[in-house]
Amino acid sequence: MSAIALDLGTTSIKAALMDRQGNLHHIVAEPASPINVRNGRYESNAQDYARITERVLKQCIAQANEQANDHPPLGLCSQRSSFLIWDKASGEPITPLISWQDTRGASCCDHLQTSVDTIQKRTGLRLTAYYFAPKLSVLLQENPTWREKLVKNEWLAGTLDTFLIWRWTGGQYFLTDASMAARTLLMDIHQQRWSDSLCRLFDIPRSILPQIKPSTGLNLPLDVGLTLQASIGDQSAALIASLTDNQTEALVNLGTGGFVIRSLAKGEPAFGGYLQTLVYQNDNHQAQFAIEGTLNSIAAALAPYPVANCCVEDLANSDIFCLAEPSGLGAPYFRNDWGIYFSRSVTDLTTQQIALLMLEAIIFRVARILEDFHYHVPLTQVYLSGGLSELPCLQQGIAQCVTLPVSHLQQKEASLQGAALLAGRLQSKSNHQTKKITIQYENHALSEKYQSWKNWLDTLLKIHRN
Repeated sequence: MSAIALDLGTTSIKAALMDRQGNLHHIVAEPASPINVRNGRYESNAQDYARITERVLKQCIAQANEQANDHPPLGLCSQRSSFLIWDKASGEPITPLISWQDTRGASCCDHLQTSVDTIQKRTGLRLTAYYFAPKLSVLLQENPTWREKLVKNEWLAGTLDTFLIWRWTGGQYFLTDASMAARTLLMDIHQQRWSDSLCRLFDIPRSILPQIKPSTGLNLPLDVGLTLQASIGDQSAALIASLTDNQTEALVNLGTGGFVIRSLAKGEPAFGGYLQTLVYQNDNHQAQFAIEGTLNSIAAALAPYPVANCCVEDLANSDIFCLAEPSGLGAPYFRNDWGIYFSRSVTDLTTQQIALLMLEAIIFRVARILEDFHYHVPLTQVYLSGGLSELPCLQQGIAQCVTLPVSHLQQKEASLQGAALLAGRLQSKSNHQTKKITIQYENHALSEKYQSWKNWLDTLLKIHRN
């Protein structure tokens, strides 16, 4: 069975048709609504986002109909934790689309520091402002009348997938899937349901939350002319398309943000502050889990610099160390107090020299996560994906700092592929199109600097504990 996939991205919205052999065709893409950034707030126009999404999807449906693929199933994948509040009667958004990058929930996180261990045990996640619960909690505290309208069911609140499914079913279905619910800080991933205790911690009424459904077998008819069969978080979709459930393989995705992830065996816990990710739940309510390390906003960090001109030979040419995550260190550290940071002044450096330091920081963070994963369960293969993984400097640098085979996945749209595979109940290809990363220039100084960078970071974090 063929399938259509729709990817609700942060910067772009994409749709594609997958054939019965698992190949994507007729990819349609448009930029997402621009995000307005102000004082830690990341907001875009929710109505515009919905209109762009519908336009992209209609173009893809038209192409599918031309190929006589009548009514293929739809697989949806969505940016995690972006959400809005809307009026139930009119369907009009009350708030902008509040991005996962938004940090307005920081005060809520500060208030709940004594509950960090409880939250992590139930959710598999660390307490940070990027998730749905802290942001919604702050909104409800700042706007008491909003809580009343939500409790009375006059208004609805949900992540982007929930809003669009509600919109495309004429308000009949108010739901989210288990993989998206698992990133809210309100779901007990072991029970796979909303947690009363977590809702109390965040002061969010459980009654206002959408129904949690499996990621597959949804069978929801939409007024756009398709039947929604699968809905899932974007990073989960990328993992499904890129890896099997083999615990010896790891995926490094480098895009707007970055993540390093591998599957967990049944009953295997996460460790060392890393995230435990509920990848998806099938229609038999069986869940697949993974362990995940994250790098925050790395594309934004690199954007001002000529990274395409950087070569691996030029890395490690200085003794300056760097952190390159402008919105704070991701898992396993979760330190919002460290953004882009250099061990000493870089005012005398060229933009290319600074670019090299930023690339080093990304390489080293990836290498350290892989090192931790490998220590607990030996890895046999590392795959690179995402737009930034196209940079030869990053490819070569990662290959030199890890003692594992590294390959570059050639499929360009892993999230689309994963969503379509789930919708069409197709099996992920066991032999992905990959290109082995062969080290072209032995930069021994880079490996040596990596060891020094680890010591520097450990010391930095120890000295500046929260």
